[in-house]
Amino acid sequence: MAKGGLVLGTTAALAAAVAVVGFQLANPSIAAFRDSPKEIVDEAWQLINREYVDGSFNKVDWRQVRRQYVENRDYSSKAEAYRSVREMLKLLDDPYTRFMDPEQFKSMQIDTSGELTGVGIQLGMDDATKQLTVVAPIEDSPASRAGVLTKDIITSIADKSTDGMDINQAVALIRGPAGTKVKLGIKRGDRQFDVELERAKIEIHPVKAELRDTNIGKVGYISLRQFNANAASDMRKAIQDHVNKGAVGFVLDLRSNPGGLLYSSAEIARMWLDNATIVSTIDRKGESERLTANRQSLTNKPLVVLVDGGSASASEILSGALQDNKRAVIVGTKTFGKGLVQSVHSLSDGSGMAVTIAKYYTPVGRDINHMGIVPDQVVELTKDDLERLNKNRDLVGTVSDPQFAKAIDILSGELKKVSSR
Repeated sequence: MAKGGLVLGTTAALAAAVAVVGFQLANPSIAAFRDSPKEIVDEAWQLINREYVDGSFNKVDWRQVRRQYVENRDYSSKAEAYRSVREMLKLLDDPYTRFMDPEQFKSMQIDTSGELTGVGIQLGMDDATKQLTVVAPIEDSPASRAGVLTKDIITSIADKSTDGMDINQAVALIRGPAGTKVKLGIKRGDRQFDVELERAKIEIHPVKAELRDTNIGKVGYISLRQFNANAASDMRKAIQDHVNKGAVGFVLDLRSNPGGLLYSSAEIARMWLDNATIVSTIDRKGESERLTANRQSLTNKPLVVLVDGGSASASEILSGALQDNKRAVIVGTKTFGKGLVQSVHSLSDGSGMAVTIAKYYTPVGRDINHMGIVPDQVVELTKDDLERLNKNRDLVGTVSDPQFAKAIDILSGELKKVSSR
């Protein structure tokens, strides 16, 4: 992973059974303080003081926080220090800025390798209700096979109520050795039920690509599940393969894609765009960085992008860039609405922190935080649709999938426009 990698996505900020991150090494000069729990608290305070996106710290007196947690308190153990760091960060009221103990941070780094051990649930914290909510189940994972769905509320883990439980605590309870089991309490609408899941090793393949034979010809169907370190290279191979095989158009499926790495989303955008702005980021000083596409596109064939409420952050950057530049038609339902960027740092004792450092804006200047990307063509899936597609994943991305079927209709119209020119 590149030093200083930037993170986008609910997976990184709201880690669950999977996390996709970039990280950077701590300043070596800090290493001398490794045996001092108090210095861990100081490191965490300094990171927020130096990098946090909001210079007012969400109206928290950050100097007073230092006096309370660093200057006027001694620590006898790292566990004490970790509790204080989490207390400090909680004051910011930012679910995306979080602390990870060494084991959690190590797990986060392992996850970037594309394999994890768990049940395959990506969790988020609902901003309004503060409830642990499923952002997306990973395809072909224990959770997916058991029928866990996006927007399910996790009410208990191993018979422990999740009321007041943060993401880190939930992750610690859900994860465990392959072959062991964990029981989850789930609320779905008015229904409340338990699901017992057996933990397993889960390989994460970010791209699934197939050439579909349709009534308009061969259509390249590419499903991108997350923006990890392998996503761009896998995407490039898929597009080139479909172009070589005569695809007349493409459907890019970003449904339930919770995000990932900033550079990955930018690289993938460049495969579809020529001479266009992809995204702008603005930090606490108001300094803007703009990422652009410069004549690197792999195809100019018509493109439809599928999104839903589980499409977050890096997915929203990509779909927003394609929508604003009129390169693609967006189909589905409104996206998650996360317009924040995190940088992930290792601390001197092997623990880590994700810190919100910037906001991002689409090419025409839209701030999608909490607002999301609204599709050009809204197509809702019914409850029956969701359960049918979840039970038989082979139907996803076929004409039995209403959102994909709409995409084919749109591609048909786009091809007719091209042929009439």
